[in-house]
Amino acid sequence: MKNSVIILLIALFFASCGENTDKQNDKSSADSVAKADMALLGKAKTVFATLPEVAENPDNKITDAKVKLGKILYFDNRLSFKETQSCNTCHNLSTFGVDNLPTSPGDNGGLGPRNSPTVLNSAIQKVQFWDGRAKDVEEQAGMPVTNPVEMAMPDEAFVINRLSKVEAYKKMFTEAFPEDANSLTFENLKKAIGAFERTLMTTDRFDKFLNGDLTALNSQEKKGLETFMNKGCTACHSGAGLGGDLMMKFGIHKDYTEVIDSVKTDEGLYALTKEDKDMFVFRTSALRNVEKTYPYFHDGSVKSLKEAVKIMAITELGQELTDAETDDIVAFLSTLTGDLSEEVKTAPEIP
Repeated sequence: MKNSVIILLIALFFASCGENTDKQNDKSSADSVAKADMALLGKAKTVFATLPEVAENPDNKITDAKVKLGKILYFDNRLSFKETQSCNTCHNLSTFGVDNLPTSPGDNGGLGPRNSPTVLNSAIQKVQFWDGRAKDVEEQAGMPVTNPVEMAMPDEAFVINRLSKVEAYKKMFTEAFPEDANSLTFENLKKAIGAFERTLMTTDRFDKFLNGDLTALNSQEKKGLETFMNKGCTACHSGAGLGGDLMMKFGIHKDYTEVIDSVKTDEGLYALTKEDKDMFVFRTSALRNVEKTYPYFHDGSVKSLKEAVKIMAITELGQELTDAETDDIVAFLSTLTGDLSEEVKTAPEIP
């Protein structure tokens, strides 16, 4: 009996030691993961930034009256010649600011030459359009209206003449621009739409991570973030928008026409400047909401995000990613998806 008790005590002692060892190992493992996550966060914060609530412009102060007017104009088909198109037609707020088409039909039914990029978060970008020809959303807002392939209005005077016949617009322009003797102008139309677009900011799980919530991303997403940074993707895709600020050649290491099935070869910025250095130069894509803003590239020729990631690695980095690396990066990119409120996405009553 005595021996049995001794044996039992010894067994309990070693079992207790084993449990303590397991607990110590678990704690050590958890501490290692937490340390690695903190290091990843620290590195990410040197490259990226959280999105602002609104994208301020000192030359176009955001006011409630201006945003209200801008939203109505954004949804009004009367900004197109045959009244078939609004800004929301190609940049649908209910589908993350795009129409998910390779290229978009214009007022006369013809297709434009380039893919319509998302309007969400676009106000923080330093340049607009694929060729960077507009400096901000205010300048960009007016260009499609008089573009013959897009909204096809004959000229700015025609636009203002049409809107001037609407009494509600006269009142709203006066309220939005009380300092102007003549408030219903094309310049103010651009400012109103621009002010509205400056409020179209989204937040997502990556913002939560950048703000210190280490649980906002799962292990694969964190691995994808690390791969994204280590592979050099951040050379073009950094900042709050993860891109959208630089003009870069599409095809640094390999001609892009060899890896995507383009309907036609697009010369990019060269078409405007005729300078050799600008051949195939385009504005880099901002990656916020990229999971939802397919198809990809300036011609909308690629629908799969996984394929787009692999193509970018080949053409811009000169690297071939493994399927596992690609899946990890795509998982990370999914954390950049954030939506607008239903109130913002809902079409207003058009006067």
